[in-house]
Amino acid sequence: MASNTVRPEVRNGPHAHDVARRLLASAATLSYDPATEVDWETPLDKDFHGASPEWSTLYGTAYWREMTEAQRKELTRQEAASVASTGIWFEMILQQMVLRDIYAKDPTDPRFQWALTEIADECRHSIMFARGAQKLGAPAYRPHRVAVELGRAFKTVAFGEAAYAAILVAEEVLDVMQRDWMRDERVVPFVRTINNIHVVEESRHMKFARDETRKRLEKAGPLRRRIHALVIAIASYVIVTSMVNKDVYRHAGLDTERAVREARANEHHKALMRSSCAGLMEFLASARLLTRPALVFYKRANLI
Repeated sequence: MASNTVRPEVRNGPHAHDVARRLLASAATLSYDPATEVDWETPLDKDFHGASPEWSTLYGTAYWREMTEAQRKELTRQEAASVASTGIWFEMILQQMVLRDIYAKDPTDPRFQWALTEIADECRHSIMFARGAQKLGAPAYRPHRVAVELGRAFKTVAFGEAAYAAILVAEEVLDVMQRDWMRDERVVPFVRTINNIHVVEESRHMKFARDETRKRLEKAGPLRRRIHALVIAIASYVIVTSMVNKDVYRHAGLDTERAVREARANEHHKALMRSSCAGLMEFLASARLLTRPALVFYKRANLI
């Protein structure tokens, strides 16, 4: 979640240390081991959805109305698995940026120790998502090759607020949908447990990302702010549009071409995404990161 390049103007003041200490204390008292907390042994019950149906990309469309209940449940299971796979992809980017950020830093610094704690969290989350997708009966969904290469470039060149804020976007979008899924009794129980674990532990990561974004922007001049605002928006667009792989429709037994067409035109899903990101957009606006060029990409991703 951090940058791979450390800029000289970034200082570790007492506030940064206090935030890191609080997060370490929280992690020590409230963390989970998915290997034992999640019920991996009980066979998948196909009477359940994989995600809240209202979050399906086809919910509210003509195609959705034609589908049987079994088809709807299979689609939400495939979509949940795709979101989990995208989460693994981005968490791998995050882990690399965190390691680069703390390379050769003071290991007694609470921020250094928090960074390692966050990496440990993300490792567990990635394994948890992988096992969850497998149990949902899904293949290995991967982002489009272009998205993969853009992610490779982003983790290599992004620094400071560009890294933190872009990751914050991905985490916030996941957080909102997973809060709905973990409370929904229509969702298969083991997925609800996975979502609960992720929501609890990612709340600490989001706190750190927001704090770091503000801190790194303190010394940013107008040009750097405008450039990074655009970089963050592009990264956010790539992340959000990669969450549901189009192959989910084929694996759910649907007509892929028709499903993709109706999903792209689905106003219900677009409105859901916009409403769920209201708080995030408020934060980005307060950080003066919603420039006109950046807004183009947020609107295309239906985040605003």
